Amino acid sequence: MRILLVEPNARKVEETTRHMEKAGFTVDHVDTGHDALGMLKSYNYDLAVMNVDLPDVDGFEVIRISRAARVPTPVMVLAEEKSATAKVRAFSTGADDYVTRPYESMELTARMQAVIRRSKGYSEPTLRAGHLELCLGSREVSVHGQGVHLTGKEYMILELLLLRKGMVLTKDAFLNHLYGGMDEPEMKIIDVFICKLRKKLQGAGAGQLIATVWGQGYVLRDEAGAMPTPRDRMMAQATTA
Repeated sequence: MRILLVEPNARKVEETTRHMEKAGFTVDHVDTGHDALGMLKSYNYDLAVMNVDLPDVDGFEVIRISRAARVPTPVMVLAEEKSATAKVRAFSTGADDYVTRPYESMELTARMQAVIRRSKGYSEPTLRAGHLELCLGSREVSVHGQGVHLTGKEYMILELLLLRKGMVLTKDAFLNHLYGGMDEPEMKIIDVFICKLRKKLQGAGAGQLIATVWGQGYVLRDEAGAMPTPRDRMMAQATTA
């Protein structure tokens, strides 16, 4: 999962990034409100974690502007202020959670995962498709109860497919999820990752869960071997038009 960390303090950036990466998150960092708005409008993050005490634009205003612009990314405020007034202001401007420092790293990770699950429409920490299961907390993948070893990029692709189950995802969407617009390789690398992921899942007995929508991208279905319907193709064309 890709996180946007908005934090002007270098020491806190290092500390928070270390906790997040240890939990398996991929972290992009900006230190101003203007940069945060630019990134939120340009890229599809799973979560933004924001210190509202920013050098240029008040963090609450960043949240308000992003919501007015219909940016769907959930926002967690990470701040020192513990007053009820600050929390009420955060939630009234569109924040999804409010965590105060100092925090326990395990609690922060759990709350981040909970916010992301809610934003995707999931309440359970385990995602399923057929005999395939993916645990968001432990980042473990299994088929018929047997573990399947995936590389970091393979896991991120499968995670995105499961979170958007039934939706056609373009190669651009995968590149954005994997690299966040930074140092992106050629688009054909997605085909390589998908090919390797398919072989591992099929070898474990999951069947052909990942279908190709020619000219559009890939989609994950609950039933092994199920193919995209004409309606899926029409929806994909509409979203890429």
